[in-house]
Amino acid sequence: MLDEVINAGCSCGNKVDDEILLSRLDEILVEYRYKDGGLIPVLQIAQGLFGYLPEHVLRHIAKGMDKPYSEVAGVVGFYSFFSTQPRGENVIRVCLGTACYVRGGKQVLDSIKKELAIDVGETTEDKVFSLEIARCFGACGLAPAIMINDDVHQRVKPARIKQILAPYNKSELEEA
Repeated sequence: MLDEVINAGCSCGNKVDDEILLSRLDEILVEYRYKDGGLIPVLQIAQGLFGYLPEHVLRHIAKGMDKPYSEVAGVVGFYSFFSTQPRGENVIRVCLGTACYVRGGKQVLDSIKKELAIDVGETTEDKVFSLEIARCFGACGLAPAIMINDDVHQRVKPARIKQILAPYNKSELEEA
């Protein structure tokens, strides 16, 4: 059921009416309102529906769960997997765990920032890429590593960033 609700918000690139998404969220709020620990699943579902957690959605959740807005916003701020900013189609996570950092993870990050002209936590203007930091992907022996969506790229060299990003950039593929 959870997957159905999350995927119900997906319209394959078409914008779904905010009121429809809020009504779907209301159904979830009824189910989770009085469940212990229900806030995190509601936030996960809401992020799945909306793609991120805008302020009006956080306020709606707070009201629907009879919780202070500060509590809801505090949970969102604490956990890095929640986002209050729209994310790009492709989320790039650069590992800066010890092994990756020592083996050049910071230089990889700098190369990505330069290539995309964005900073950590930002999304490109065309909404194709978002950039985040991570601490470990469990690929320490093949550091430095980055993830693009669910794909792990290992032994990444800063000079290869453009080549690594190219398959994920639909606009570049359409121009070719």
